[in-house]
Amino acid sequence: MSTAMPDVANSSRAQTEGKLDWVGMSQIEMPIMLAFEAQAASRVSANIEAFVSLDDPQAKGIHMSRLYLILDQLSNEGVLDYAGLHRVLDQFIESHQDLSEQAQVRFSFDYHLRRKSLLSGKTGWKAYPVAITATRHQQQTTIELEVEVPYSSTCPCSAALSRQLIQQAFKQQFADEQVSSEAVHQWLGSSEGIVATPHSQRSIAQLKVKIATEHQDIPIISLIDEVESSLKTPVQAAVKREDEQEFARLNGQNLMFCEDAARRLQHSLNNRADLVDFWVRVNHLESLHAHDAVSVVTKGIEQGYSAH
Repeated sequence: MSTAMPDVANSSRAQTEGKLDWVGMSQIEMPIMLAFEAQAASRVSANIEAFVSLDDPQAKGIHMSRLYLILDQLSNEGVLDYAGLHRVLDQFIESHQDLSEQAQVRFSFDYHLRRKSLLSGKTGWKAYPVAITATRHQQQTTIELEVEVPYSSTCPCSAALSRQLIQQAFKQQFADEQVSSEAVHQWLGSSEGIVATPHSQRSIAQLKVKIATEHQDIPIISLIDEVESSLKTPVQAAVKREDEQEFARLNGQNLMFCEDAARRLQHSLNNRADLVDFWVRVNHLESLHAHDAVSVVTKGIEQGYSAH
């Protein structure tokens, strides 16, 4: 003889009445199949947050297991793409009829890409932290993509100071005598010739973008490519000596304060029709001192991202 189990969420009223913006779960770990930008589907280990609003002020709570089972079905049978995000939001709300009208889901994961070296042709894996958030609010769906891209930045001020020291060393070495180009060539290749080098540091560009509804794709790869192409000094994976030398050349030809990096990205992202809005923070993790140099820029649209 079976005994009906109590369902407090359905049978009880809230002790204190009131609507709640979001109720749900975080730190849900699941494998998810991704399919973006006509790439072959790939599986990632995702950390997921799932929420619905609690619009009935008298309801005790939501049905969290229903949210989990919808995500579990996506993990086992579905693919996370633009249509899949809309489907999950629909199912969240349908599973909470009379309780919820808003829904949100967020997937965080590392996206691995094979990246070719600068000259040698070697390839290696690079991992980019990515987050995708889909929100259904007042029957409008917003999809936001976040990505972090590492790069190298060489300080223009440090480069100028280094050049000055090299000039001074040259003058001390040769004074006013006439020297051949071969002697200068030999001196520049010696440890006495390069008496100073500019400081550079690993830097990180953090981006948040909102995707235009008419562009039904999540531009993970193209956004990463855009950042690396704009800044021109991407952190490398597999490296041979010729790649390291080319990396040094690129750094020397692309001296950047954090302000320069932010403006480069601002210019590139402003030219993309698939992005409704963007927020960019560049972090230069300084090697000269213990604090970092930071610059933040937004697209600047009304009611869009703020700089905070």
